[in-house]
Amino acid sequence: MTALPMIALPLYFAAGLLLAGVYFLLLRQSLRLHGDRLSAGGMTLFFLLRLLLAGGGFWLVAQQGAGPLLAALLGFVLMRFAAQRWMMPE
Repeated sequence: MTALPMIALPLYFAAGLLLAGVYFLLLRQSLRLHGDRLSAGGMTLFFLLRLLLAGGGFWLVAQQGAGPLLAALLGFVLMRFAAQRWMMPE
């Protein structure tokens, strides 16, 4: 691995954090609307939006190689733990 991709790995980690942050905000909004009896079409729209966001984001990162993909996945997983902690009722 050359020096430039090693320097760029934190950027891919941050991209994974951002991707997960948006993903889990959409999930939270979807669950909130589900409690308000949103139609099945609305729930499907939120599901497809999250799927396209995560799938498309990771696909774009995967085009750069395994190192950037692993860094982004690590950021996503760490943000998942943080989101669970923030959204957990006390």
